[in-house]
Amino acid sequence: MPEGNEIHRWAERHQAAFGQKTVRVDGPQGRFTDADVIDGRKLQRVMAVGKHLGYDFGKDRILHVHLGLQGDFTEGSGPLPPAKGALRLRMWSAAAIKKAPVPGEGKRHAWYSDDDGTGHLEPEQIGWIELRGPTDCSIYTQEKWNQLLERLGPDPLNGDEPDRMLAKVRKRRKSIGELLMDQTLFAGVGNIFRAELLYRARLSPFRPGKDVEEQLLRSIWKDAGVLMPAAMIDRRIVTTLPEHRPHKKGKVLKEEAHYVYRRNGLPCFVCETVVKKQEVAGRNLFWCPTCQAE
Repeated sequence: MPEGNEIHRWAERHQAAFGQKTVRVDGPQGRFTDADVIDGRKLQRVMAVGKHLGYDFGKDRILHVHLGLQGDFTEGSGPLPPAKGALRLRMWSAAAIKKAPVPGEGKRHAWYSDDDGTGHLEPEQIGWIELRGPTDCSIYTQEKWNQLLERLGPDPLNGDEPDRMLAKVRKRRKSIGELLMDQTLFAGVGNIFRAELLYRARLSPFRPGKDVEEQLLRSIWKDAGVLMPAAMIDRRIVTTLPEHRPHKKGKVLKEEAHYVYRRNGLPCFVCETVVKKQEVAGRNLFWCPTCQAE
């Protein structure tokens, strides 16, 4: 599932491409039936919070997108390509595609670790986007969007302070490994950042939230505020320090990007203990039993 860094990256790109422009919208697949509500209207702004996108077309006209596990965007310039596959929604700027006489094939994005940010259009060159596979693509009223915001916890990428999260976590008996996946506490943090933030804090994922010191929680929040914006440059999340990688100079290799995520059965870069894996909160959790001892 895309994490907060990808969602905010989409928001920035789509704001640059379509913000304050009149756009066309359709739902060729037939599953998005509210295209007429926003088609031909000015897109005022694109909002991102946690793992949610909101395209604001004015009062009670907010296009809500949650990508879920399978959702992704394709971007292109030039004339619209033929509608193919399970295409949920298209958005385009009529003015932009007229300026680009050469059709763009579109760029569908690779799995995050294989996408280094190269080969993409500049945001201002995007003439159209296609959305496939989202968990939700629907029109929200302002009240419904506000209710979503009230449910979600603070978002490191929006510059939120962690106080609401701190007050709740310090009362919970659930493990910090479970709590980090709770979007009402940590909006935008997903499975990759959960594993890597806990490792970088040298914190056992099984320690109850109420037993995690406030200073340590603040340190994890601050670390998220550094790592997540860095991952917005492209879709790749790099959490290892150069001195801990087998190759200490040059481009970070795919297998060196993370300390523990998907490294189960391999030696820890720091202590050489075998990295473990266990399902926690419905997703596989990865940790080092030595560096993150209970």
